[in-house]
Amino acid sequence: MFSKNIIFKNFQYKKNIKKKKLNQILKKELIESSSLLNSFTTNYKYSFKKKNINKFLNYKYINLIGMGGSILGTEAIYDFLKFKIKKKIRFFNNLNNHIKLQPNKKTINLIVSKSGNTLETISNFNLILKSQKQNKNIVITENKSSFLQSLAKKLKAEIIEHKNYIGGRYSVLSEVGMLPAQLLGLNETKFKRFNNLIKNKSFIDNLIYNVSFIFKCVSTGKNNSVILNYDEKSENLFKWYQQLTAESLGKKNKGVFPIISSMPKDNHSLLQLYLDGPKNNFFTFFGVNKDKTNYLENINLFDKFENLKNKNLSQIIQAQRKATQRVFMRKKIPFRSFEVLKRNEETLGELFSFFVLETILLGRIMKINPFDQPSVELIKKETSKILI
Repeated sequence: MFSKNIIFKNFQYKKNIKKKKLNQILKKELIESSSLLNSFTTNYKYSFKKKNINKFLNYKYINLIGMGGSILGTEAIYDFLKFKIKKKIRFFNNLNNHIKLQPNKKTINLIVSKSGNTLETISNFNLILKSQKQNKNIVITENKSSFLQSLAKKLKAEIIEHKNYIGGRYSVLSEVGMLPAQLLGLNETKFKRFNNLIKNKSFIDNLIYNVSFIFKCVSTGKNNSVILNYDEKSENLFKWYQQLTAESLGKKNKGVFPIISSMPKDNHSLLQLYLDGPKNNFFTFFGVNKDKTNYLENINLFDKFENLKNKNLSQIIQAQRKATQRVFMRKKIPFRSFEVLKRNEETLGELFSFFVLETILLGRIMKINPFDQPSVELIKKETSKILI
C-alpha cells in the first residue's frame, strides 16, 4: 500500500536486479524532466488566469474536441468521477460522420491540439461550428503560428497556451486536463499528489520494484501488459494508459503492448487464453472496493445460488477478482494489483503519477526516448500528401 487511497500489491519477484540503477535514473529524471513533471505538482503555473475562466463556469454543456493525449486524460477523469459531476460533456475523439448537435445557448466548445494542426480535431470543430455557431470557444494550443491559432483569433475565442515542453500523453495534469476539470466543477489541486508521492518511501520502492520486474519481463519476451479491469468507470483511464505506454515505448523494435480486458465479461472469452495460452503476458488487476451497487433479490435465489443472497454486484465482482488472482498464483502467472479504496481526485492523481513515472523509467532503462513518436508523424505527412 503506497497511499490511503490505493492498496497496491506488487509482482511476486525476489531479485530486484535494477534497484540501484533505477534509483539513479529516477533522481536524474526528476531534474532533467522537471519542467514536464512540474505539471504534476502544486507548484505548476497554468497559462490561464482563473478569473478569465470563471465566466465559463455557469455553462452546463461542453463539447470537448481533441485526439489522443489532448482528450484521453479528461475522458478518464470524467468517467472515474462522474458521480460528482453535474454538467454534461460530449467528447469528439474520432472522425464521425454522424455528428448531430442541437443548438444550446449555454455550450462551450473546448478545442485541444498541441500543434494546432491536428487534422481530425480541425475537421470535427468545423462540423460543430456549422451547427452551433453561437457557442463560446476555448482553444488550447501552442503559442506559435498554426491553423487553430488563426481560426481562434478569427472567432475571438479564448486562447490558452499549451506548453511546448509537455507532450500530449503527459499533459493530463496541465492545462489540457485541469482546465476541463475546473469547468466540470472538480477541484484541480486535489489531483496534484506528486509532491507527496516522491517523498513516500513505500511509493518509490514499489515503483522501482515494479519497473524492474516489467523490464525483466520485456527482456525475456513477455511484452504484453494485460489490464484486467474490474471497474467499468476506469475503462478510459486504461485507454489513457494504453496510449501512454504504446506511444512512449514502442520504438526500435522494442515495446510494451498494452491490452485492456473488461472483467468479469472477459472471463467468458479471453481468460482461457490468459491462463493456458502463450506465456508472453504480465497482468495488472484493477478494482474499486465498496462501490455502491444494486443488491440481488433474495426471493429469486435458491439451490446452489443461495450464496448470492444479501450480496450486491460489487461483492460478486470482488469475489471473482480474488478468485482469478488465486488461480493466477497457483499457475505462477505474473501479476500486480491495484485496489482503489476511495474514488476521488487524489486517487486518480496518484494513478496518473505512478503510470507516468513508470513509463519514463521503463523508457530510460530500455534505452528508448519516451517523449517522441517519430513514426506517427510519418502518417500525418502521408495523409496530407494524399489530401492535396
